[in-house]
Amino acid sequence: MKIKIIFASIFLFLFSLSTEVIAKRPVTLKVEGGETKVALIEGFAQVMRAETKDWISLEVGNILKDGDQVHTGIDSRMELMLPDSTILRFADNTRFRIVRIDVSEEAKKRNVKIDITLGRTWANVSKMLGVKSDIELSCENAVTGVRGTIYRMNVYEDKSALVRVYDGNVFVTGGGGKKEEVPEEITDPYKIAGPHKVPGPRKVTIEEWTYIIRSMQQIRIRSDGWAEKPIGFTDQEDMNEWVDWNKKRDAAASNY
Repeated sequence: MKIKIIFASIFLFLFSLSTEVIAKRPVTLKVEGGETKVALIEGFAQVMRAETKDWISLEVGNILKDGDQVHTGIDSRMELMLPDSTILRFADNTRFRIVRIDVSEEAKKRNVKIDITLGRTWANVSKMLGVKSDIELSCENAVTGVRGTIYRMNVYEDKSALVRVYDGNVFVTGGGGKKEEVPEEITDPYKIAGPHKVPGPRKVTIEEWTYIIRSMQQIRIRSDGWAEKPIGFTDQEDMNEWVDWNKKRDAAASNY
């Protein structure tokens, strides 16, 4: 009888130790390849799901998927954590749509596309060695593509944009300033000139419409879609509350 009591006491003791260890073990939320988690909200933000027409409030821990539209409120901020630990942050009065989030370490691919309508975005892109990577933040007049870097993008109401890079390289493509074609006015029949020789097709090199922006460089995309040449910028002219907050968040994240 005493032996049974001793074994029972030992079992209860070991069970209590195991439950204590489990309680202290950090809980990990698994995010699938096509989803991203809301990691932080200061103020408020709303989402319109791809399958609905109603705006609902977002909370920390919520999952965003392809097709979701999001906007942040006045004096608000939001941080998203992608499946590969890439961090995207959005300032107040920012509107964007998740076009695609497809991250798979097993398949060695990363395809992320987010379209920004208005506002300020900060990206801290995780480096994934040996992975076919495609991360794009785009607006109406520009597309930015990266592999692993830190940069920010401002999109203004007039459709112009500003991109500043802090680490790594960013490929920026301007919209090209395309104008809508005006239909010709219909008139009475008239005689036209006969066949004549016209210039043949011309090869357009990628340098004519794509720029590589390096660390501590910036590029402006005009409202008509043309990309200006990259220039450098200094820490002094870049100082503002939004930038300082992001740098502190990045520094804290790197310590984990």
